[in-house]
Amino acid sequence: MRCGLTLLLAWAAASLCVLLRTPLPWMIGPLVATALVSMTGAPTASSTLLRNAGQWTIGCALGLYFTPQVVALVAGLWWAIALNIAWALALGFGFGAWLHRVHHGPGLFHVAGLSRTTTYFAAPIGAASEMTLMAERHGAQTELVASAHSLRVLLVTLIIPFGFQWAGLQGLDATVPGPRIVNGAGLALLGLLTGLGCWAMVKLERTNPWFIGALLVALLLTASGVTLSAIPQGLTNAAQLAIGISLGVRFTRPFMHLAPRWLASVALATLGMIALCAAFAWGLARLTEIHWATLLLGTSPGGIAEMSITAKVLQLGVPVVTAFHVTRLAAVLLLTEAVFRWLYLKKPRAIEAAE
Repeated sequence: MRCGLTLLLAWAAASLCVLLRTPLPWMIGPLVATALVSMTGAPTASSTLLRNAGQWTIGCALGLYFTPQVVALVAGLWWAIALNIAWALALGFGFGAWLHRVHHGPGLFHVAGLSRTTTYFAAPIGAASEMTLMAERHGAQTELVASAHSLRVLLVTLIIPFGFQWAGLQGLDATVPGPRIVNGAGLALLGLLTGLGCWAMVKLERTNPWFIGALLVALLLTASGVTLSAIPQGLTNAAQLAIGISLGVRFTRPFMHLAPRWLASVALATLGMIALCAAFAWGLARLTEIHWATLLLGTSPGGIAEMSITAKVLQLGVPVVTAFHVTRLAAVLLLTEAVFRWLYLKKPRAIEAAE
């Protein structure tokens, strides 16, 4: 019942946003409406099944952009992708250090019981769910970690699309790669193959299995020159709606009462990181032939699904944005906990000093 009512609310919000011509109406409408209603204490709910199906659909749709020509283009940007990984790691480390400096110890902005472990895992750019699990393993305050990641992703998902629409930064792609025609049999086969990819990622316990599994299979098929079918627009709209709901329901009434100074600092830092990423993207654009708006989406402190959807809807270099985020996600997952162990667990005096 709760899921059904939330879906109706999300559909109504998306329809209104379509009429108002807002950016990403099928994701932003449900996200904002669900978040606002959830904060009043209303019993909203997100269906895990629909959220997974939404990620599956979006992953599949994005993978269809990676034609052989596009893969060659992205491969030629390996150095820019490597720079983006280094940038993201440095940005996250600086964010965590800033949170600790502002909120640790006595003072107006003090957060009770705050540890360096909490601020460390609250800061990496990407892999929000995995960062919360890592934080829990190391005894951090998981509610602060989860809230920091949720608020950061929400703000980036709202600010950048509206900013791009206001600035007229959309539809910059001269051509959109990938299939254009929906083929019933091909779509069914595509769904089966990408579904197997999702199943494999789930069994391997990989992060974002429904998104990454579908993306990898669709990417490999397309890069090999195999064209089965395009994804119907109605299906991608429904997928965005499900993802928007899954983001919005996190903002409950208890969430808003959770250390308001902490949330204010996260919001302020997110605005700063967006500005820094814009400057970094502008500089990177001077070294490439890629528009800085595409590079901002690729380097921004947002989530992989949300930024890739933004690139798709606004036609801003989907393959580049997706490649930047996938590689960044892999690096964050591989390095975050290893660096934490090296900095703090193998150097106990370091974490004692940080506390």
